[in-house]
Amino acid sequence: MAVTIEDLYRNYGVLADAKDNLSQHKDAYQVILAGVKGGPKEKRLAAQFIPKFFNSFPELADAAINAQLDLCEDEDVSIRRQAIKELPRFATGENIFRVADILTQLLQTDDTAEFNQVNVALISIFKMDAKGTLGGLFSQILQGEDIVRERAIKFLSTKLKTLPEDIMTKEVEEYVFAETKKVLEDVTGEEFVLLMRVASGLRVLQTVNGRQQLVELVVEQADLDQALNPADPDAVDRLLQCTRQALPLFSLFTCESGDGSLQQISCSEQKNVHSTRFVTYFCEHVLPNLSTLTSPVAELDIQLEVLKLMAEMSPYCGDMEKLEANLTILFTKLLEFMPLPPEEVENGENSASEEPKLQFSYVECLLFSFHQLGKKLPDFLLDKVDGERLKDFKIRLQYFARGLQVYIRQLRVALQGKTGDALKTEENKIKVVALKITNNINILIKDLFHNPPSFKSTVTLSWKPVQKTEAVAAKRLSSEEMGSGAATKKQITPLPRRDARQIYNPPSGKYSSSIGNFNYEQRGGFRGGRGRGFGARGNRSRGRIY
Repeated sequence: MAVTIEDLYRNYGVLADAKDNLSQHKDAYQVILAGVKGGPKEKRLAAQFIPKFFNSFPELADAAINAQLDLCEDEDVSIRRQAIKELPRFATGENIFRVADILTQLLQTDDTAEFNQVNVALISIFKMDAKGTLGGLFSQILQGEDIVRERAIKFLSTKLKTLPEDIMTKEVEEYVFAETKKVLEDVTGEEFVLLMRVASGLRVLQTVNGRQQLVELVVEQADLDQALNPADPDAVDRLLQCTRQALPLFSLFTCESGDGSLQQISCSEQKNVHSTRFVTYFCEHVLPNLSTLTSPVAELDIQLEVLKLMAEMSPYCGDMEKLEANLTILFTKLLEFMPLPPEEVENGENSASEEPKLQFSYVECLLFSFHQLGKKLPDFLLDKVDGERLKDFKIRLQYFARGLQVYIRQLRVALQGKTGDALKTEENKIKVVALKITNNINILIKDLFHNPPSFKSTVTLSWKPVQKTEAVAAKRLSSEEMGSGAATKKQITPLPRRDARQIYNPPSGKYSSSIGNFNYEQRGGFRGGRGRGFGARGNRSRGRIY
């Protein structure tokens, strides 16, 4: 005989009045459990009554949880929401893992309100037992269906950072990191990015040692022990993703210099998180194959993005085992993007051949990287490069510098007097970035024309955000960018003017269409598979495993 609304209220009354003698009314609780087989009204009442007396009947714990789970899977979404809302009340003692596991599976719902209810329920049991809740989540990430795994990882990446320290204790964070390392043994590209976000946000890893551990994780995923196949978009994609994840982890300590000022210098090799392995890999395996790299995304300028990554990493490079050889590779690649002046005909004018294109964006990256690594071997240009090659390099630098001056003057004229909204138009935004690029190149070239070459100047890469010290000038272009009188007087032509060839038109500089911050995100996971890490995960489809 089906349980009615009256039956539920009557037995609820019996239990409510029993107070200390609840355990003697097991039959009344069983009637309430049977309410899950009734109609919609009975089910809604049962969803509220079952958890209220759950702790009083430990011998019926399994039956009670299973009854509530039946309601969590009901066809009526309002009944499901009510049942999910009450699930945290079952999360006591050894049941916490099971409830967390159940809630994690319920993340697969496509109903927005229901999904939000599951999130609220998970957060509430986190506050009861964070480690037990994480056990249920990671259990599903490691063994559950793909949709559940995906949403559980996203839950961790968005919610953990919102939890206070009294919940995310040192012990809990260490557990998260240990479990995350297990998951990283078989991930897609998107999962890798999310899991690194989880690990990077752990307070226990905000030490030098912690960041070093994270870098080692990325190194393992990046396959830096294997040669790069430039024709494989998946391999290129993996390298880009891993390098991007590693970049925020590299560091140089700020140390007090002899005059008492603070400088960002490598004050202690063992106290820094270095980019050496990545920079070495880029020099040995990426730069020699730059022109043959296959982009994982059609609209991505893969060569420029690789050079940007190289430039961003180079300041954090530590002691490099094959420094001279790698500097030679970098120097050779720089020469490729710094053309020789066009040939002159007998009357002293340029030949009819097309003016070489000056690829400013590429050269900024390569010059910056060379400048950073050159600090470690300052006599490279004088002692390691033969005389003819050095002469050739200076001719290329001279030609590039002259073309640069023309372009800088044009940009300054175009931007002169523009402030506020006028600088926010798409055209002017590009010009502002172009001016940053050309000014950076100009500063670095001047350093290299010193005798001996100097590596003392500092520049901020054009796509990097403005530093706090530069914030005062954020609303207006700096005097360096717009050109003050003093700055103009300091502009010099590297070699005597009588040796200069005429340039009738400004050279056409090449810029990336995506000017600004590097914002390439992996789309849809990595396509290829390998034995471990970044594999194409197979469907681990299962039925209900509550």
